[in-house]
Amino acid sequence: MQRTQEAIQKHLEAIRSPLYEIGVFFPAASAGADSKMLLRTWDEVTIFKSVPWLRAKNAEGAAIYIRPKGEHPYSLVDDLAAEAVQRMTKGGFTPAIVVETSPSNFQAWVNHGELLDRRTSTQAARALADRFGGDPGAADWRHFGRLAGFTNRKPAYAGRDGLFPFVRIVEFQPGVYPIAPCFVGEIRCAAIEQGKGSRNASAINHRGSLSIDDFRADPRYSGDGNRIDLAYALYALGHGGTEDAVGAAIRTRDLSKKGSEARQSAYVARTIEKARTQLAGVLRR
Repeated sequence: MQRTQEAIQKHLEAIRSPLYEIGVFFPAASAGADSKMLLRTWDEVTIFKSVPWLRAKNAEGAAIYIRPKGEHPYSLVDDLAAEAVQRMTKGGFTPAIVVETSPSNFQAWVNHGELLDRRTSTQAARALADRFGGDPGAADWRHFGRLAGFTNRKPAYAGRDGLFPFVRIVEFQPGVYPIAPCFVGEIRCAAIEQGKGSRNASAINHRGSLSIDDFRADPRYSGDGNRIDLAYALYALGHGGTEDAVGAAIRTRDLSKKGSEARQSAYVARTIEKARTQLAGVLRR
């Protein structure tokens, strides 16, 4: 019981949420029978109070799953090999938590550092699955992951002694992965480009590319000037724009809150340099 509670505590620390959805899934017992999912919406306190009930259901053959309730800042990458998890960390996508769900098979949760709408969250999950060889069928904004501390009751994993392997935490580094702003910006830029054809022609400049005003009008940035500037810089530099042109575009908004002219210039330069650095790593395939 104590080991289960400790594993759950770590799992919840890595994917913080006001509420969680807990799935208790009973697979079909035989051909022609129906599977059954019991779904509960609980806060952290209720989850811990319910550990004895969850353990009992797990012992009866149920799989125990978890996901944050509603929109959230995380992506789950499912069905990963150990090598893929290493590549994630080396590439700047350090998972907040990695769970071994069966021998040599892993699920990784990454923290984007900001609440993602459902569309962006799904696109991020798909991009991560594609990049690291995860299961594309599990790449969406609300997919369940196995909850650490319980056993994987699939018959194929039963040992000779009849025992099943525990779903265990193998890496635990709660927090935002290093290149989250760049990756999320890349995902949003791609989404804007995909929807470009349906935009009103007046929203596109004469070369057919996106202007900084398109980013300022995009509700997903919530009017956050710094985020808009970086996202535009990533987009423009990635599409052949010059640093001078990007800097001039950023300066079309009032930067007086940044301070003196020297401070404004330093802000523009930092934004462009940050975009350059991120493009050098994240946009490389």
